[in-house]
Amino acid sequence: MTAGVPTEFIAPGPQNFTTPPIIDGVDWFTKPVLVAALSVVVIVWFFWGASRKAAIVPSKLQFAGELGYNFVRNSIARDAIGSQDHMKYVPYLCGLFFFILLNNVAASIPLIQFPTFSHAGWAYVAAIMSWVIYNAVGIKKKGLWGYFKHQTMPAGVPVWLMPLMIPIEFISNILVRPISLSLRLFANMFAGHILLLVFVLGGEYMVFESGKIFLGGVGVITFLMGLAIAGLELFVQCIQAYIFVVLTAQYIGSAIADEH
Repeated sequence: MTAGVPTEFIAPGPQNFTTPPIIDGVDWFTKPVLVAALSVVVIVWFFWGASRKAAIVPSKLQFAGELGYNFVRNSIARDAIGSQDHMKYVPYLCGLFFFILLNNVAASIPLIQFPTFSHAGWAYVAAIMSWVIYNAVGIKKKGLWGYFKHQTMPAGVPVWLMPLMIPIEFISNILVRPISLSLRLFANMFAGHILLLVFVLGGEYMVFESGKIFLGGVGVITFLMGLAIAGLELFVQCIQAYIFVVLTAQYIGSAIADEH
């Protein structure tokens, strides 16, 4: 850009989510991979540190660790799966919740500012893991035919309606769930971050690069709206981690439940 010469505004888009390799020649090692790896390190450090010197009077770190663990165990796993069976799934749900949460919140951390799950592949992998687990535990408990019958043949439905109900229930309970799980997470992270880019980059352009004085005031307002959206995005990042894990727990609960 030449100083004092207006430039054209380039709207943010999917190209802003393409990150170059961090190390030349290692194409797979990009910012999302680094953020995901760092989040695993942080989670391991946090819970290891919180439980390493467990005491009756907890330290601040132990208190924080117990608070996070109890939230997933009591408010997600036990409520969705049931008090009798929920404990065996708590480690997976706890790890999944904090992994998604940290990678979402990374979008609001200065110098990182990138939500890992705005790349669909990460959301697909998380959804497929949950899909495999809740179908596997359902088949293990009921057997292959029993699980299929449980998921596709609601009790009390007349026999003559079964040819219609079975395909609908199969698509709804088996096929659509991993797609809806992944798309909900991906779409929220992608849309929230691109909306933030529109307001921040748009405000910056109008104030500093448009060359039009009357746009300066509008740019300031736009930039301030961007800050408000950043706060909203942080809320969405947290709530999407919660929704993903709650739905996973509910699917597990429905897979092992005695009733449809």
